[in-house]
Amino acid sequence: MSGSSEFDLTEKVAIVTGAARGLGREYAERLAGAGAAVLAADLQDSRDTVEAIQAAGGQALSVAIDVSKTSATEHMAKTAQEAFGRIDVLVNNAALYGNLGSGPFDRLDEAEWDACMAVNVKGIWNACKAVVPAMRARGGGSIINISSLAATYGLPYALHYTTSKGAVIGLTRGLARELGRDWIRVNAVAPSAVMTEGTESFFGEKHERALEVVREGQSLKRNLEARDLAGTVLWLASDASRYVTGQTIMVDGGTTFL
Repeated sequence: MSGSSEFDLTEKVAIVTGAARGLGREYAERLAGAGAAVLAADLQDSRDTVEAIQAAGGQALSVAIDVSKTSATEHMAKTAQEAFGRIDVLVNNAALYGNLGSGPFDRLDEAEWDACMAVNVKGIWNACKAVVPAMRARGGGSIINISSLAATYGLPYALHYTTSKGAVIGLTRGLARELGRDWIRVNAVAPSAVMTEGTESFFGEKHERALEVVREGQSLKRNLEARDLAGTVLWLASDASRYVTGQTIMVDGGTTFL
């Protein structure tokens, strides 16, 4: 399995967190389709993702981790290096979203707020700490953090999620400046609501109405699908974006213009 020209990731190794389903699985499969060996990391079983990649002729394996735990992300990086010999790409996709409650900011559950920050923010910090030494040893790499339209639009009644995704953008910018000397690029992708199980779970019975409101606020009048995002992630992982760092790329159908 291999890609072509600058989008060819043959001989490169990518780690995708939250790869068991939805967007993470889509990213993992697209990166593998471009030739990368993929480590699918998730708290849930990523067997289906790995089997789909292998069935298409790609290389993949899975590891069960909780990104909020430093020891777990260190194990993730060690597993990738032992299996594939290097780490070139990290997609920080793991996040609490679909299973979060919503409501006025002063009624949100404190434990849920803390859990959201631990996974959505600290989890990215942990994963970056774990992989950067391997990237430095290779002379560079690409870190892709998944933020959200919630951060730039200001999604109400989900302040824990909105705040965490705003922090991802700040983390991305600061880390891009720190790691530029190592030729490690750090960028963020900020999608609008994607048609996944997580989105359906998050909005609950208001799911269809929420997607309609999102769609009507866009320049492109169609709700975002997982495959719409994967191309941006693939571009950021590849040498085609080798001079791009510190950026937040909106993939939201033209809702927010930065």
